[in-house]
Amino acid sequence: QSSDYQVREQGEAQSMGYRAFLLGANGKTLSPWHDVPLKSPLGGGEIFHFVVEIPKESSAKMEVATDEPFTPIKQDIKKGKLRFYPYNIRWNYGLLPQTWEDPNHANPEVEGALGDNDPVDVVEIGERRAGLGEILRVKPVAVLAMIDEGELDWKVIAISVDDPKAALVNDESDVEYYFPGTLTEIRDWFRDYKVPDGKPQNRFGLGNKAAGKDYALKVIQETHQAWVKLVTRSVPAGDLSL
Repeated sequence: QSSDYQVREQGEAQSMGYRAFLLGANGKTLSPWHDVPLKSPLGGGEIFHFVVEIPKESSAKMEVATDEPFTPIKQDIKKGKLRFYPYNIRWNYGLLPQTWEDPNHANPEVEGALGDNDPVDVVEIGERRAGLGEILRVKPVAVLAMIDEGELDWKVIAISVDDPKAALVNDESDVEYYFPGTLTEIRDWFRDYKVPDGKPQNRFGLGNKAAGKDYALKVIQETHQAWVKLVTRSVPAGDLSL
């Protein structure tokens, strides 16, 4: 449960030194990537934990520091400057713990693209704005295969089980019905967010549209297996902190 965890912030928000560390119920520092279980014990195997890196309606590009001990959340830096999206992200955004997109694995279903060396991203479409470092229980309902500068960067679309519409939304067709236009809006947001910086649009595999829940569950299973290989040292970790 999210009540089992708390967040300890260090440094000033929107500064290079800012870090948000995850603490367990006993006050021990944990890794939000490695130590939070992927699956929630409730929900028959299809409810997962989601770590919020970027609360909805904010623009600071926060992310788990995969190369630092305990992988705290920090603001991304590019060319010596803190990164911000050119406009707010309209959903809660973050990662699935205990998943990894293997940069040595060429995905035959998505143009042979290699993984982006990060945990799998989640776009959570519920109405509540979550807090940075908060852990929600979510159910995946769809997935987009984003190709960012040649790397495969999955976007799992999910809804918090505590959202008022959660019981109604179980697949991509339900998202279209109860959240009309949202799947297209998410795709277009991620397609275009780098354009103001002079970069090309991102592309998408799988026919340029969201695949359904079953495909999302397959992606989660495969990337969890890749993470298992990573932490059991059966593939080299490179700069990643385990």
